[in-house]
Amino acid sequence: MRVNFLDLKRINAQYQDDLKQACSRVIDSGWYIMGNELSQFESEFAEYCGTKHAVGVANGLDALILVLRAWKEMGKLVDGDEVIVPANTYIASILAITENRLTPVLVEPDPNTYNLTKEGIEEVITSRTKAILPVHLYGLISPMPEIMQIAKDHSLLVLEDCAQSHGAMIDGKKSGDWGDAAGFSFYPGKNLGALGDAGAITTNDDGLAQTLKALRNYGSHKKYENLYQGINSRLDEIQAAMLRVKLKYLDVETSRRQAISKRYRDEINNSLVVLPKVESEAAHVWHLFVVRCELRESLQNWLSHYGVQTLIHYPIPPHKQAAYNELNHQSKPITEMIHQQVISLPLDPSMSDEAVTKVIQLVNKFKV
Repeated sequence: MRVNFLDLKRINAQYQDDLKQACSRVIDSGWYIMGNELSQFESEFAEYCGTKHAVGVANGLDALILVLRAWKEMGKLVDGDEVIVPANTYIASILAITENRLTPVLVEPDPNTYNLTKEGIEEVITSRTKAILPVHLYGLISPMPEIMQIAKDHSLLVLEDCAQSHGAMIDGKKSGDWGDAAGFSFYPGKNLGALGDAGAITTNDDGLAQTLKALRNYGSHKKYENLYQGINSRLDEIQAAMLRVKLKYLDVETSRRQAISKRYRDEINNSLVVLPKVESEAAHVWHLFVVRCELRESLQNWLSHYGVQTLIHYPIPPHKQAAYNELNHQSKPITEMIHQQVISLPLDPSMSDEAVTKVIQLVNKFKV
């Protein structure tokens, strides 16, 4: 039995009748951009997250870029302002900052949670710090009560990167409802995945929501009248319709992800493998099940030999990428250790119990 890392065809096949009906509904409507499907999805996703607004955009990167851009248009940020961000995030979080001519301040994460810590943030705050961009990496929500208190104490904006954390929560409050705004990705492999690129922004700020709706649409609130030098970043009707279907099943899929992760954490007992640590089950929606192993290449080859596919998220940290050669001199030992050791095990809500058992048994049998 082969165990694929993620089987999107199998996942979406479960909902194919609903997805085809939704697609037909859009085709038959004759309206394909900025129509009823988008407005309905925005309303439904905002309700799911517990926010006043959701603004659909073309992808998750645009979601982050546009929030920072909107804050500049609103006079809350200016070129050169510092934005605190975890050093071990995917490069998109950094790209959103530099695209807006802001300065990323890379902070080492907690090696147990892979997220920002209160102490790490406080160490780097300066007079130029204007925002915090916590990334809920792998599906685990960051320590948002502490982060929001820091933001309040220092008058900082908070932009959550929720690309991997749809539905994760602390004390019943979901990711996307903690900060001043949040960016979501609906890339097909995400926990809430479209059938193409898609993204959204959530916020409780009426003024920000209105600014974002203009910026995503050429800077226009009213056709042919442009308040800003905006861009074209619109969540189209087909993808909005697909997401409306998938949103109905998100909590069920999350429960399955959590059940698989619990088996992994309870039953994998190989001393060569460092398992993720979680204090609250609701806080982690397990977009990825990431372990660490000093012998990562050997572990990956071992699992591959027996038909288990794994991936590495991510092999090179942002500050060591050629795109950011101005950051290459920085030393981030925790981040660099993480990127050298992490490996993601299969975690697919459509996985069978037998497939999960196979992964567990093979990881436990791995040895030097």
